[in-house]
Amino acid sequence: MSYQSPSPSFAAPDQVAFHRTELGVILSLYGRMVAAGEWRDYGISSLREVAVFSVFRRTAEHPLYRIEKRPKLRCKQGQYAVIGMDGQILKRGADLRQVLRVLERKLIRAVE
Repeated sequence: MSYQSPSPSFAAPDQVAFHRTELGVILSLYGRMVAAGEWRDYGISSLREVAVFSVFRRTAEHPLYRIEKRPKLRCKQGQYAVIGMDGQILKRGADLRQVLRVLERKLIRAVE
């Protein structure tokens, strides 16, 4: 009797990543913040339990904000979170657009 591994669609992913539609939403906000002169660089990390989109004012410093996706929290607090430079969670939820609104408010203040 031979053992067959489960098909790739049923296997647990090795790492968490942002989907193309999620990246589209994030990069749309990123582009507006770059145009406003607030942000300059970004980095993306895909780890085992979390995907992170980090935003920088300058390349060689700590990120201003981290946008995290943690699928394990989907049914509890929501899988998306925006985290500030000091590690404080600014907004958390299940809807990425809703969570990113905390950063869009900062864009409105920057433009005024």
